[in-house]
Amino acid sequence: MADSKHKITRDPITGAETTGHVWDDTLQEFNNPLPRWWLWAFYGTIIFSIVYWILYPAFPLGFTKRGFTEGISTVTFKNKAGEEVTSKWNTRALLAHEMQNDPNELKRQEMVKSVAATPLADVTKDPDKSAFVLAYGKGIFGDYCAACHQSGGQGVIGNYPNLVDDAWLWGGDAADIETTIRKGRKGNMPAHKGTLNEEQITEAANYVLSLSGEKVDSALAEKGKEIFNTKGCSGCHTPAATGMKALGSANLTDHIWTQANVPGAKTVEDKVKAVKAVISGGIQREMPAWESRLSNDEIKVLVAYLKLLSSSAQ
Repeated sequence: MADSKHKITRDPITGAETTGHVWDDTLQEFNNPLPRWWLWAFYGTIIFSIVYWILYPAFPLGFTKRGFTEGISTVTFKNKAGEEVTSKWNTRALLAHEMQNDPNELKRQEMVKSVAATPLADVTKDPDKSAFVLAYGKGIFGDYCAACHQSGGQGVIGNYPNLVDDAWLWGGDAADIETTIRKGRKGNMPAHKGTLNEEQITEAANYVLSLSGEKVDSALAEKGKEIFNTKGCSGCHTPAATGMKALGSANLTDHIWTQANVPGAKTVEDKVKAVKAVISGGIQREMPAWESRLSNDEIKVLVAYLKLLSSSAQ
């Protein structure tokens, strides 16, 4: 039971002041108040919180228009139409304001416009512009392209083309690449499992492999050549099998494989099997259009980046 007298004393061992509360004759309660600096810091955090709640979005409130308190702080920036807009403070508005006023950001935007206005051939000859393209373009590529084409642009055989081998299905000059990025592409090759039997598919696969100098059964390849020229293959890939830019059909003679993983196959049988899978199942893939997500200048910088990336890989 606590001592009802509450006599303030000092502990004989430590010398610390007590509150006078004693339990079981010997158990005492020391009077150790919090340090004054700690108390002031604590009070300061309370004042800071109140000021923050007034200035910025803070509390969720279901009955308000936005579902939370908006605060009284505002941010002024220019919208896409160039009109000055003032809105309640939020990170999106703050980013817009900083991008329109930060000196470093303004320099970056100026450099983007300069690169976009410079012919690609001149960009590659200018060390400063080339360095900027490789640095800034890498960021754009990482945000929008790397998820499919990988961070280094090597692509994934069977799904996404390699962008550093300079073998572009829809054309590899700057204008073609820009159109590809702006409008997107749809790749389609019909499945031949319904029009060719297993033997014919095997023969066609041997012929396709022979076009790139792979070792195959020459007799099967010769029969495959006839199938290639009479069953619709040459209509898209051309009789010379060099592909057609307008259709995005692959050049089958350049040793570059975008669909069949021939480089990863260890035996002739595995290579034939990989090509047969493509002939049998066909190809259906799509690249989205980016003109609604990227500005005209950003697209031009990205084109320059891809060309520099492919040239450095040669």
